[in-house]
Amino acid sequence: MKAFYEETPFPNYDDHDSVRALIEKSRQGLYARALDDAIPHNSMVLEVGCGTGQLSNFLGVSCRRVIGADLCLNSLRLAENFRREQNLNRVRFVQMNLFRPPFRPSQFDVILCNGVLHHTSDPRAGFVELIQLLRPGGHIVIGLYNTCGRLMTDMRRRVFRMTRGAGTWIDPYLRSVSMSKEKRRAWYADQYCHPHESKHTIGEVLQWFEQAGLTFVRGVPSVTNQEDLGFDDVFKPTSAGSTWNHFCVQTKQILAGSREGGFFIMIGKLPETPARKTSDRGFCAKGVLVDAGTLTI
Repeated sequence: MKAFYEETPFPNYDDHDSVRALIEKSRQGLYARALDDAIPHNSMVLEVGCGTGQLSNFLGVSCRRVIGADLCLNSLRLAENFRREQNLNRVRFVQMNLFRPPFRPSQFDVILCNGVLHHTSDPRAGFVELIQLLRPGGHIVIGLYNTCGRLMTDMRRRVFRMTRGAGTWIDPYLRSVSMSKEKRRAWYADQYCHPHESKHTIGEVLQWFEQAGLTFVRGVPSVTNQEDLGFDDVFKPTSAGSTWNHFCVQTKQILAGSREGGFFIMIGKLPETPARKTSDRGFCAKGVLVDAGTLTI
């Protein structure tokens, strides 16, 4: 996996040459805009699997302390170059294996891990490691491939393997979105050439949350098969629904999820508890509390 992303950093900065351009582009996206609206200023944020760090840099513009962590140095170099050129001093980037995070427990108000766990050898174990870093009252956002929503992508992958990559027009995203040749190549590689991926269900992730002591907050798309609120007021609690709701939602994902690759997001909150103490607002590397400014690549 590391070798794959070293060769294919994703996404790139070809249309983000300034902070203004980054803000304008990021605010156009529902996910980045929702997080920017929901995460308070002065929060401590960890983005695991930050890639080239566009989201980390964007969130760091608004007086938040943000750590972007990734395993791949090529991606981190792009992230760090932009951060340094634009003087985003509250953002730092670190190379990190999510199964061995270098931070002291209970450090972060928000942990973002989008599109990462399903490319690891043990997604649940990786999730458990990340929960240890979350402060009581903090939120974790994880994005995974859905078992049903990924079916159409799996079918297209077989076609591409048989035709040696011909006929990419059958991918609905490539067919409908105008993008540069480099971005098209990155999307194709990310969706169809990964050396490893796993798929997960709503019920499975809810079980992860329950076992970790998390309160369910929201799923995107909605897990209740009712009105889909999307990313509106993203940290506002909603119903976890029933098994029947989950079945209906995931059945719809077979077709509806094909454009975005069968991706779904689950958000949980660690309840406030006096039994779990929080530490000073700093970052910890190798068990020693240090200032954020020392954690650069």
